[in-house]
Amino acid sequence: MARKATKSTPATQSYMTISEIRDDSVIMKDGTLRAVLLVSSINFALKSEDEQNAIIAGYVSFLNSLDGPLQVAIQSRQLNLDDYLLAIKKAEQAQTNDLLKLQTAEYRKYISELVELGDIMTKRFYIIVYYNPLSNRKRGFWQRTSDVISPTKQISLSQKEFARRHKDLFIQVDKIVSGLSGMGLRASILNTQSLIELYYNTYNPVVAASQKMVEVSQLQIEA
Repeated sequence: MARKATKSTPATQSYMTISEIRDDSVIMKDGTLRAVLLVSSINFALKSEDEQNAIIAGYVSFLNSLDGPLQVAIQSRQLNLDDYLLAIKKAEQAQTNDLLKLQTAEYRKYISELVELGDIMTKRFYIIVYYNPLSNRKRGFWQRTSDVISPTKQISLSQKEFARRHKDLFIQVDKIVSGLSGMGLRASILNTQSLIELYYNTYNPVVAASQKMVEVSQLQIEA
């Protein structure tokens, strides 16, 4: 059961550092912004020596081009094939050729048994791009420590200030995407819907398995 907030017990939401998600960005309560990139992977061991050297050189160049912090996050999740199995079942039911219908049913059965035999994991790679107009070096040690052990105070941004920070954030994003492409990596910027789903699945892994996120346009937000 959720614990009600009292004067001495702040609400759980007050400890969340996220203020809002919109315009393909995450707005933090301290006024900083984040953008999240979904990045492809490379099987480095299967590359030739020349290809490996080129990737390493590209990585060094990428690191040297950075003018701000970023975070690399790797997320492992059990692969959910329910939608895929449902699509196969619909294709099986719509099949008019008896032989193809039988083969589709056997394939669906094979995939179902494969999933039941063991947990099939999927791994995704993310890069979180930070934008902070004020460096932490300008803040004292005790002030930064207080942010960790006490509820986060929210900073309100005007639309004009948000637009400026949002523009600066995505200038950094474009530079990082370009640097990643030099290593043969593809990067996709998560839009608002994808960001909400990412955080929803991350904070609610058990609930998310049975209760899927709806589209952002269908969410009912209380004022």
